[in-house]
Order: sequence, then C-alpha cells, then structure tokens
Amino acid sequence: MPESHGPCSKSQAGARVTLRAALACALVGLMLPLAAHAQQAATADQRPYDDKLLRLSEILGAVHFLRELCGGTDGMLWRDRMTELMDAEGSSALRRVRLTRAFNTGYRSYSRTYSTCTPTAQTAITKFMTEGAEIADGLVKTVP
Repeated sequence: MPESHGPCSKSQAGARVTLRAALACALVGLMLPLAAHAQQAATADQRPYDDKLLRLSEILGAVHFLRELCGGTDGMLWRDRMTELMDAEGSSALRRVRLTRAFNTGYRSYSRTYSTCTPTAQTAITKFMTEGAEIADGLVKTVP
C-alpha cells in the first residue's frame, strides 16, 4: 500500500506538515484570548458620543490648517483647543490616538486640497466653525 502524505502520514514531510499544523493551532489558541481582551478593552474605552467627538477633532484639524492658510491671526488657537479636548477626553492611549488621528485627518485632507486661500477655503472655514460650534454645544448639553 502506498504511503500517504496527508496530515496523519508517517513520512518525514508529513511529520513536518503535522508539526506546522499543530504549531499553527497552538498559536491561534494563544492569540484568541489576546484578541478578545483587546476587543473588550477597546469597547470599554468607547463612549456613546465618540462619533461626535471624533468629528469635532477632525473639524479642529481642518480649521487649524485653513485659518493658517488664510492668514488667521489666531495662531495655535485651534491646536490648543484640540489639546484641551484631549486632556478632557483622552483618558487612555487608545482614545488619544483616535482623537489625534481625527485631527490629523482633517488637517491633511485640506492641506492636500488647498495651497492658497480661496473663497471656497473661506466658506469651508465658516461652515466648519458653525458645525463645530453645534457639535460642541450638543456635547455640552448631553454629556454629563
């Protein structure tokens, strides 16, 4: 009877495949609890208002870039506001990363779009300031 080369064969190649499969299963078995723990930690660190907070962070980044581009005299005001937001809401490293990422996304998105101040950039600033104020007011009224 010919020798089998499946996972249960006694050949040297089959033994290597079986050993690899056993190691892979062991690694997956070790990683599953870690992944579950990471998911629980991420979920425990979320708040019901996070979507609004992330949008506000993105707006702050966009306004920071656009105001500088259009000669605003507020300097680091919008970045400082973001720092205050992170101090208040960045209770963990994961939350701080999310907030920072949103701010940087807003900044970078508009830095790719605008190289000079245009009427459209001015309009975007006005719209962002209005939207940001609405989000901030809503958060103040609903978040304890």
